[in-house]
Amino acid sequence: MEVKKDILWRVYLCFIGMGLFAVAILVKVFFVQNVQGNYWRSMADSLHTRYVSLDADRGTIYSEEGRMLSTSIPYFDVRVDFAADNLREKNGKVFRDNVDSLSIYLSRLFNDHTPEEYKQILREGFKSKDRYFLLKRDIQFNQFQQLRNFPMFRLGKNKGGLIAETKNKRINPFKLLANRTIGLSRENAQNVGLERTYDDFLRGVTGKRLMRRIAGGTYIPVEGYDIEPENGRDVITTMDVNMQDIVETALMNMMVSNEAEHGSCILMEVKTGKIKAIANLGRQPDGSYFEDMNYALQVAEPGSTFKLATIISVLDDKYATMDDMVNLHEGEWQIGKRTVFDSEPHPGQTNVTIKHAFELSSNVGMAKLAYQYYYKKPNDFVAHLKKLKLDQPTGIDLVGEGKPVIKSTASKTWSATSLPWMAFGYEVLVSPLQTCMLYNAVANNGKMMKPYLVNSIVEYGKPVKEFEPTVVMDSICSRSTLKQVKQMLEGVVMNGTAKGLWTRYYKFAAKTGTALVANGNRGYADKIYQSSFAGYFPANDPQFTCVVVIKNKAHAAKFYGAAVAGPVFREVADKLFAIAVEKQLPIKAGLQMDTLMAFKNGQGHEWKEILNTLNIPMQGSVNNNSWVSAKVDDKKIAFAQVAQNKGAVPNVTGMGLKDALYLLENAGLRVVIKGAGKVKNQSIPGGTQLSRDQTIVIELS
Repeated sequence: MEVKKDILWRVYLCFIGMGLFAVAILVKVFFVQNVQGNYWRSMADSLHTRYVSLDADRGTIYSEEGRMLSTSIPYFDVRVDFAADNLREKNGKVFRDNVDSLSIYLSRLFNDHTPEEYKQILREGFKSKDRYFLLKRDIQFNQFQQLRNFPMFRLGKNKGGLIAETKNKRINPFKLLANRTIGLSRENAQNVGLERTYDDFLRGVTGKRLMRRIAGGTYIPVEGYDIEPENGRDVITTMDVNMQDIVETALMNMMVSNEAEHGSCILMEVKTGKIKAIANLGRQPDGSYFEDMNYALQVAEPGSTFKLATIISVLDDKYATMDDMVNLHEGEWQIGKRTVFDSEPHPGQTNVTIKHAFELSSNVGMAKLAYQYYYKKPNDFVAHLKKLKLDQPTGIDLVGEGKPVIKSTASKTWSATSLPWMAFGYEVLVSPLQTCMLYNAVANNGKMMKPYLVNSIVEYGKPVKEFEPTVVMDSICSRSTLKQVKQMLEGVVMNGTAKGLWTRYYKFAAKTGTALVANGNRGYADKIYQSSFAGYFPANDPQFTCVVVIKNKAHAAKFYGAAVAGPVFREVADKLFAIAVEKQLPIKAGLQMDTLMAFKNGQGHEWKEILNTLNIPMQGSVNNNSWVSAKVDDKKIAFAQVAQNKGAVPNVTGMGLKDALYLLENAGLRVVIKGAGKVKNQSIPGGTQLSRDQTIVIELS
């Protein structure tokens, strides 16, 4: 019996112990959930981390003379960590002492809320203990510079709670100028123009940042775990801002006055193939014009500017010379069931020289030449067109160039009249840029150059990839043919369809073009004409080739190439002759390094301050009191000491004017300054023994 009681007592004791343990567990669960819940939930959240991408600064696109065409500017999202220890200490003393003045400053800076409203916003954020409280989105750099010095925020991130997230926005400082060619860099759509072609260089290498999740599902950065991005490289184009402005303005004036649908104007440097300017304007629904498409790359029936290819073929095959005769039939000639018409009738014009037929832009004359010499072997004519590269894209460094169409007898749409119609620019499709490349070859004594838009890729001001002019073909035709073709192009201006554009100040050579364009299902009923003008100047020493193509509105009162596209060419040629040719200014502009990263020799402590402020990586050590030179080495700034010996003339080559004067005048030298920039030469070499009353001349560039 005693044994049974002893067993029961032990069992009861176990049950009581288990009950008390269960109660303790329930009490602890209640305490953890309701008293310590926020703490443990935040601790659990803090164990959740993830990496986010850090976008590299996108490179800048420059003109040839060093002016920004497309660049990124920083914008900031401003947040506040209201759980920062310093803000919560002493019952929020720092916050309470600064909230009034901070509200006033914020109201003055942004002018979107009153000080009282800002004070209320800040108090709500502080009360919520939000560690990632959004204060303002998309503020500009100059606004952020002011904001970081406001009360409380000037204490920094850990003490003042200020968190700034940087993001870049792409802008084109010159707005409309060459907008489509320079291109657009878009977050949620495909880039266009040079921004797309050179995206691999411009975008750089993305970095990473470790983020930790805090209460409320918000992520904040974890200090010390960033993988810094590598900034993109810069692109130096062949384009000239002043020339682009001239081209764009001339095209715009004509487009507006003639209410044209769209147009393009290309300016190419003859000797190199560099595109110095390219304008593309399309009419918008509201009647304004914008660079909406790169029309210079789109293929269409070129019209009479294509006659240059026909003449080159006939003359180069030795079938005729420019002095041989052709019958124009007064501007109307029937072949089969179709009739070839000249754009204007030529009463009394029957037998004329081939040269004069070209000057008059006679469709009949060109059609008869092609038919007479190639009707039995039309593919010989096609072979000439292919030799002139008219069946291939130019290969310019832009995505989206149209594919040209040059028919042959194997084509499904070839007919008995295809050959004569091709001779005056119909039943073929080529782009204005292809036309420009052909005319440029004539200007360049037969040497065909590939058009291109970029000179070099630059990193920290140092070229890492350079592009040179590319010869597509050493000679497009014989010397005899070339001589005759040049005379014929000059004759168009002196005696032909472009004689109304003649000027006594300089000679230019060109060809007009007027093509009737089909309008969808309506065919040619709407009388829509494409006006074109292609040529080079000055004719005696060609520097530039210019092609203008404008598609007019339906039933336009003015539509001939000489009346619509010709004046654009003439305006461009007049202005460029005045500023770049007549004054013998160098065609190749020197790069003005003031808008790029340029290095000057200077004191070590100044260099260290600059690099720390701009967060630019460096290698090696720099003595604060030494004079140093800098260069880029393996994507970092490297320094070399510049010795300055006591009692000797200081070595100031490579320095800015301020530092050079400091050293030279302290050495007792009289200084004569020539030029501007950094010191290029000094008349007394550095290290030379000093003597009394010496004068030194320093040349800056």
